[in-house]
Order: sequence, then structure tokens, then C-alpha cells
Amino acid sequence: MKTRLLRIHGRVQGVWFRESMFREAGRLGITGWVRNQADGSVEAVIQGPDAAVDAMLDWTRIGPPLARVERVDVSETQGQFDGFEKRID
Repeated sequence: MKTRLLRIHGRVQGVWFRESMFREAGRLGITGWVRNQADGSVEAVIQGPDAAVDAMLDWTRIGPPLARVERVDVSETQGQFDGFEKRID
């Protein structure tokens, strides 16, 4: 089981990134959350089996069709999550 904190940079707000990530998390069985940041990036925590987390990391480097991901910063984190949520905070 892996838990990762992500900061996704580029054109990632206003392009359905959070909704698309929410759907991809459901498809992969990932738990955690995703939210927009004031600096225009998207922050997320993803948790799941190693292969699922790796697949989600691959997805975040591309994102939905209108996104232009420049960089994804990844670090280890901890926590327990039930489901995957889009946060507004």
C-alpha cells in the first residue's frame, strides 16, 4: 500500500482535472483527495496498492485532454482515506 502527496503544475485548473482525477481514482480503486491551490496548481493525496498508485501517477503526468501538465512533484505521506473526494478548501 502506497500513499503519495502530489503537486501538479501547468494548465491544470479550469480543464476538468479534478473531476477527471476523481473518475480515474474510482476506476483504479484509489482513495484520497484532490483540490485546487491558489497558485494554479492541483494538490492531491493518493493511496492504494502499488500498481494502482503507479498507474495514477502516470495518469497525472498527462491529465485530461485540455490539461497541459508541466511537472508533478511527488512525496511520501501518511493517512487513512475512505473513498476519493474533490475538496474545495
